[in-house]
Amino acid sequence: MKKLIIMALGASVSGGAAFADAHMSGDAEAGEDVYRKCKSCHVVVADDGMEIQKGGRVGPNLYGVYQRQAGSLEDYSYGDSIVAAGEAGLEWNEEDFVAYVQDPKGFLAEYLDDKKAKSKMSFRLRDEQDAKDVWAYLVSVGPEVEKSAD
Repeated sequence: MKKLIIMALGASVSGGAAFADAHMSGDAEAGEDVYRKCKSCHVVVADDGMEIQKGGRVGPNLYGVYQRQAGSLEDYSYGDSIVAAGEAGLEWNEEDFVAYVQDPKGFLAEYLDDKKAKSKMSFRLRDEQDAKDVWAYLVSVGPEVEKSAD
């Protein structure tokens, strides 16, 4: 049943696979399985309250993470470094998301050019393909995103 809901969601989000393929290189189906490692801290709950993935609330809701300014979700208390990265222009895309989940502290230190940068996220999803797959999954269940003019 969950896969049916997710498939229906994917089909309704801006053309489903065609839309998602433009923003990811991973495998969304594999990413749903890998996401199990993330759900102890994160949920995926749509703006209308529909719970796509149950999980913990230690980390922010990952619904609509694509192109979201880092550290900007209301009702979540982010660390100073991730907020600073967002204020410096970090909006989540596949490349930055993958680098961040593989080494959150290291990513922020490099992005901010600050060795003292910290991350509240201690978990590392070290496998690059797993990170790409989770990104693909999150994009596939997220809201429609306007295409940027090239």
